[in-house]
Amino acid sequence: MTVSRRAFTLGSVALGTAALASLAALPAAAQAGLSAADRATLAQAQTYLQNLTSARGDFVETGPGGQRRTGRFWLQRPGRMRFEYTDPAGLLVVSDGNNVKRYDPRLNVFRQVPLGATPLSTFLARNVRLDQGVRIDRVTRMASGAFAITARDSGKPNEGSVILAFAGSPLRLQEWTITDAQGGRTRTQLTSLVNEANLAASLFRLRDPTRRPGRD
Repeated sequence: MTVSRRAFTLGSVALGTAALASLAALPAAAQAGLSAADRATLAQAQTYLQNLTSARGDFVETGPGGQRRTGRFWLQRPGRMRFEYTDPAGLLVVSDGNNVKRYDPRLNVFRQVPLGATPLSTFLARNVRLDQGVRIDRVTRMASGAFAITARDSGKPNEGSVILAFAGSPLRLQEWTITDAQGGRTRTQLTSLVNEANLAASLFRLRDPTRRPGRD
């Protein structure tokens, strides 16, 4: 899991989310310093995330400079997600299962990176895991039952971290915050999140709009 790569943060893009677990079976190195209560909380998050397979919702994203963006998203594991921004209108971030693609119509710029090079690869995997190269820094629990998990790439701990926040009954992923290597924070709040099966395959396709017809 890589949590820097600012150009492809879910917010800036690249959920991992968000995201993400065989949390109940973390190796001793990853669990060092975690209490039994921490491990139980991680197991709770694991169950939730593993069952989050097809959903839609709305989000508000706040960037490092305080800039605010809103939009809608769709999720279909394994491998697929779409972030469709309504402010600024037209900005798209789409994972088709192989690549994460970003199109900004204001600048007419299209970019893509392999899904495996982004935090999305962990969140969108068929089996969401935090026991492979991920370090759990902190588990924070509130009296209300809400909790947050702070994690980072154990092989590149200085490249940044992700905080996943959960709350509600039934439990729901509320938000995530990605901090990059320079300390810039992008916070994504899910203002709604509902399970929805049978999402259209077309949601997870994005061709390069800047490519002229007939151009290789």
